[in-house]
Amino acid sequence: MANLVYKRVSTDQQSTARQNLVLNEAGIEDPVVFEEDGCTSSRLHPLQRPKFRELLTYARPGDTVHISEMFRLVRGTGHILDVLDVLHRDQVALRIHDGAFSAMDLTARHPRTGELLFTAKFMVQTLAAAGELQRDLQRELTYDGLRAAEAKGSKGGRRPAVPADKTASVRVAYLEGRSIAALARDHGVSRGAIRTAVADLLPEHTAAEPDAAAPELPVTLDMPGKVADFLRTAETEPAERAALDQGVTVRRGQGYTLRVTAVPAVHLGLLARCQPLDGIPAVPAQRKARREYENRVSALTPPGP
Repeated sequence: MANLVYKRVSTDQQSTARQNLVLNEAGIEDPVVFEEDGCTSSRLHPLQRPKFRELLTYARPGDTVHISEMFRLVRGTGHILDVLDVLHRDQVALRIHDGAFSAMDLTARHPRTGELLFTAKFMVQTLAAAGELQRDLQRELTYDGLRAAEAKGSKGGRRPAVPADKTASVRVAYLEGRSIAALARDHGVSRGAIRTAVADLLPEHTAAEPDAAAPELPVTLDMPGKVADFLRTAETEPAERAALDQGVTVRRGQGYTLRVTAVPAVHLGLLARCQPLDGIPAVPAQRKARREYENRVSALTPPGP
């Protein structure tokens, strides 16, 4: 019986150092290692990832798959159950060495019927539901905090940018010697907003290459709640995660939208990461939400020639 070790990182800038530490401490004997390429998208269903498919082809009844943490292999509840069904079919055990699913035999079979134990599925669904409940509670607390702040006269989210009809006067005042801090106070915006409005007039800009591209300006878009829920559980870049964390929740009937302010490149990155919502496992409401967000993001970029 072989010990099959599966490793995965989200980008080629990350390493498996932490996974190696956890797996080495587990004392796995004669491991056969399958490690995904760093460029393999984490949005792929686990059963579609090259190295995990290679692992399943290599595996024989009685073998054990070892991973450091559950999220190295799967993200959503549906993916977990899909993987468990395949491992159960092939009579391959799964051992997770760290996190909420550690020390559990998720592929345990009934001693008489040989079927996957219902209690294993129940535990998976319960832990996943607990995680979703935690995210929902965090959203509710965020919403309540925003309401309390608004009642005191404060507004959530980023401070507004300089209005288009005020940009010219801001630029003239800056050229006349008005400081960025003073202009920010005058117009009730952040210093960053003033810097954006006068970016090409700043000393550091004049020292740059004359054909340097102008910086992108932040744009506010309403992201459907179903898209936001998915992206909060997905792997994102720091700028994308910051945009989600700073988004303002707006209730709409039974659901909500997340008002996200970011440069177009970040919006495009978030749109690319929710591509799985247009696939087979997604429900129609999720596909519709993703298409709505795609239409809003597409409006930011002019069509090609």
